[in-house]
Amino acid sequence: MAAKKKQGSNNHSRNLIAKVNPKAVASEQYRTIRTNIQFSAVDNAIQTMIVTSSGPGEGKSTTASNMAIVFAQSGKRTLLIDADMRKPTAHYTFNVMNTRGLTNVLTKQNDLSEAIQEVDVNKLHVLTSGPIPPNPSELLGSRGMDYFLEQAKEAYDIIIFDTPPVLAVTDAQILANRCDGAILVVRSQVADKEKALKAKELLESANARILGAVLNDKKMDTGDDYYYYYGNE
Repeated sequence: MAAKKKQGSNNHSRNLIAKVNPKAVASEQYRTIRTNIQFSAVDNAIQTMIVTSSGPGEGKSTTASNMAIVFAQSGKRTLLIDADMRKPTAHYTFNVMNTRGLTNVLTKQNDLSEAIQEVDVNKLHVLTSGPIPPNPSELLGSRGMDYFLEQAKEAYDIIIFDTPPVLAVTDAQILANRCDGAILVVRSQVADKEKALKAKELLESANARILGAVLNDKKMDTGDDYYYYYGNE
């Protein structure tokens, strides 16, 4: 049974633009990403994917959360997993507890159904990181992860992993090898071009199927009315 959503402040709800303001420009862009992913899955179905970046502070967690919301809004049973066991944030973003989560499931302390948490978005469940383990990479590469993925695929249409940055640790590569696709978030004016290319190379060396890159925090110059037109349909 899913744990109940924690009641409390919503200081981090500002990151969930697709939920709090579906007509915003950014929300429309998240729906565009969703559509592009669905088009890219014509021949090879995409059920599992990672969202990562080359370095910290590029917006991968915000992107993963909002993508999960727009997939759920389209009617897909969606599971967002905080696989950044070193610096987890999903419990802050969705204002839920993090006393049990992915680490508990992988170490067989809890079943998936016991560890997932309901949030106030229909058809969306969140699996937080759980207690921070001493060996995240080993857990993500374990047989327990294979079993976990089998279970999750039976219960959900879309499974999104928020992973650590590619250049920081190997966690993203390990998961990318197990998932159907990978998305690389690149923050405008922050990301280093060489580091972004290196991140792409590392994902490719892990046999990841890179679905594309998301340019985050790009300042819009002109043409804003175009996007608002669609946002108010």
